[in-house]
Amino acid sequence: MKNFKKIILSALITLPVLFNGCTKLDENVYSSLVTDNYYNNKNEVLSAVLRPYTHANAWATPSGQDNWWRPSELSGDQLAWPTKGRHGEDGGKWKRLHYHTWLVDDGPLNNAWSLMYGGMGFCNDPIGNLEKRSLSQMGITQVEKDAFIAELKLFRAYHYLKLMDLFGNIPIVTEVGVPAKPETKPRAEVFAFIEKEIKDNIDKAPVLSRSMVGRMSKAGGYAMLVELYLNAEVWTGTARWDDCIAAANKLINNEGGGQNGAMALDPNITDQFKTTNDLSKEVIFAIAYEFRIANSQPSWTGEFFHFQQDRIYGGSRNGNNGIIMVPGNYTKYNNDDLRKSTWLLQGPQVRFDNGQPALASGGNEYSGQQIDFVDEIRRARANSTVSNMIEGEENSGVRFNKYKLGNNVAGIVNGNPIGIDLNYNCTDWNLYRLTWIYFAKAEAIMRKNGGIANAEAVQLINDCKKRAFTTATWPANQYTTASLTLDELLNERGREFVFEGFRRDDLIRFGKFHTASWWDHAPSAPFRQLFPIPLIQRTLNENLAQNPGY
Repeated sequence: MKNFKKIILSALITLPVLFNGCTKLDENVYSSLVTDNYYNNKNEVLSAVLRPYTHANAWATPSGQDNWWRPSELSGDQLAWPTKGRHGEDGGKWKRLHYHTWLVDDGPLNNAWSLMYGGMGFCNDPIGNLEKRSLSQMGITQVEKDAFIAELKLFRAYHYLKLMDLFGNIPIVTEVGVPAKPETKPRAEVFAFIEKEIKDNIDKAPVLSRSMVGRMSKAGGYAMLVELYLNAEVWTGTARWDDCIAAANKLINNEGGGQNGAMALDPNITDQFKTTNDLSKEVIFAIAYEFRIANSQPSWTGEFFHFQQDRIYGGSRNGNNGIIMVPGNYTKYNNDDLRKSTWLLQGPQVRFDNGQPALASGGNEYSGQQIDFVDEIRRARANSTVSNMIEGEENSGVRFNKYKLGNNVAGIVNGNPIGIDLNYNCTDWNLYRLTWIYFAKAEAIMRKNGGIANAEAVQLINDCKKRAFTTATWPANQYTTASLTLDELLNERGREFVFEGFRRDDLIRFGKFHTASWWDHAPSAPFRQLFPIPLIQRTLNENLAQNPGY
């Protein structure tokens, strides 16, 4: 049982009206919380401490909302949301992300900004209230108070890291409503603020443990430092490779704790993504769900699932038939790579319950025919060879199958009967996992070494990659110091972390985001490495300076 999920359920029951589910997207987001009459006992304190995590579902995961995840992935070379027949045009916002033609008044970017700063408010409010109230008033100990504040400040730093990632130059706000109209700070200054916040609080925060599943911890703080230092050269102009390696070692050496004993790589490629991934040893920080108790469920189904996906996996949730893999990425996996067959969905689909063909319905292009996901985007029914963001149809694109939602009906898989998954709809979404840390350390080692891999870098990547191959196929697929080039590392990062939100940063760090071509995407201008400060926010706050080029 996920302890965090039980705690958050009991805590949130006491919060029927205090907090809104999401920030209004057309208002000033720095002064929207008033809780002066709260924090009267430990349960109320815990409710406020946990509130930012429920909001993070909206902005940090593929949640069905315009948030941090969508521009981070849909502006890259792996994922797209093309128009498929009569579906998916959505005002052209997906095309603008794909072609790097977004506008300063694009609603999705404003929504991302507002959701993330709204989450910041859910951190700032309890920090301020905890700092100004007495222990006896709140019914907690000094140790508990210090730990709560450190946890919240680390989680606030995570919000800043992701805001800085997208927008670069942003305001720094640490008190609700103070100042009412904050000024934009240079990216390097924001970076320094985040780094200091993490370093000042990491040793005061709880270590990662079973009771901290789904919450920010000391381990999460080290993971943030790894991400900061991995991208430091882009974000500040100064490389920090040694610092990246040192922070990675803290996690690899288990100095931040682990959610299930000592932190370690999972032995296979499914433990991190299945319905019981709270039992994974390598997950560092995740957005946790508990559908059985709290009616809290993952939101990514709407982004990835076909209209009749329930027939394929034996569940009760479907999606918008939206996000697919950019053509050609599927073939970047070797056929003996288990990630290709396990994490991706391609080819004719069958029903989970009886193994018969899964038929499409709803009056779309292939209604009444077997669902068949293809590695192309074109109007095959019209024999068209044109392939771009507006030429898709219902079956276009290889699909997401990385995270498993489970099944709530009995089924037959490869002729074998499968019972109901008692953890159906409870899969956590990982924000950091140890595999990502291994890759970051390997990259830092290579960058320090002029882009050349040494034995340690190769071992780090091979330790992760070998889980995707059988004993028989692994020897032909392992890396050597000669074969693990920087370009190949970028390719392997794509194969390993597809759908996880890191692709835009990877492309920028490797100099490919605005210079490379992929599928129907042509190179763009260098200023597109940052998104614009949304026009609506600059209208509400004249102290926000626009990023160059917009």
